Amino acid sequence: MQQKQVRVAVVQAAPQLFDTGGALARIAELTQAAALQGAQLVVFPEAFVPGYPRGLSFGTRVGSRSGEGRSDWQRYADSAITVPGPEIAQMAEIAREAQAYLVVGVVEREGEFGGTTLYNSLVYLGPDGAYLGKHRKLMPTGAERLLWGQGDGSTLTVIDTPFGRVGGLICWENYMPLARMAMYAKGVDIMLTPTADARDTWQSTLRHIACEGRCYVVSSNQYVTKASYPADLACYADIAGDDDVLCRGGSAVVDPLGAYVAEPLYGAEGLLFADLHLPLIRQSRYDLDVVGHYSRPDVFQLTVNEQPQVGVRFR
Repeated sequence: MQQKQVRVAVVQAAPQLFDTGGALARIAELTQAAALQGAQLVVFPEAFVPGYPRGLSFGTRVGSRSGEGRSDWQRYADSAITVPGPEIAQMAEIAREAQAYLVVGVVEREGEFGGTTLYNSLVYLGPDGAYLGKHRKLMPTGAERLLWGQGDGSTLTVIDTPFGRVGGLICWENYMPLARMAMYAKGVDIMLTPTADARDTWQSTLRHIACEGRCYVVSSNQYVTKASYPADLACYADIAGDDDVLCRGGSAVVDPLGAYVAEPLYGAEGLLFADLHLPLIRQSRYDLDVVGHYSRPDVFQLTVNEQPQVGVRFR
């Protein structure tokens, strides 16, 4: 029988940029703190390992890249992780010790034989220490497209838990109507939206998704200051003139009828807790189920390709 309530912890923080070991230490510290307050699901922001490089150009202009920028990008690629891999094993052990489901945004390095294509990914770990799956961001936004490759439909992951089906889309993927529809069709009850968007308009997005999908929406953002950036970066000048606070946060939790369970947190690091009343999910779908009685398959149909896409196949 499904639980009637679950406590969720949303992490609003940022590690030292490019410091993979430091990020893992923060995950251990913050997950344990969340577990001590009864959290069964702990959600970290987008690209938490090894950090989201907000404001950095990596020496790029239209038509050219600099040698110094390439050096900084190598540093970023070297701090990315493989999925699964040793860092995932560490996170799985953190989840096991906390007896909680753990979801973390990571920068994933893909490719045999030293390949260096990077992906913005979301990884899922279980309370038994199992690696449960990942999601790769389908569409990197703006200048992110030079940093990260595009995911495919094979990682539209939704996991079963004692408190419902949990899945997520990363940041502006949530503005892709068909991606949202695919997640709704997978029966998502708790929609995770790790992000780097701290604007007021993001809150409108969270509330819309909750009302549209009749699901809980859990959004984890970063609180980032310039102090988390290595001062020896070649492209540090990109942020030198910016305000000290580079991302103010805005983590929040919204219920299936669009009301805040946890109001947005701005201007500080913190753990945001929310107790989700799970029967409200089914109750909310009484008058709106976008993949059921409120769909019109005779008029609209969506086809989702879940096959992994590879450029070279050996037969």
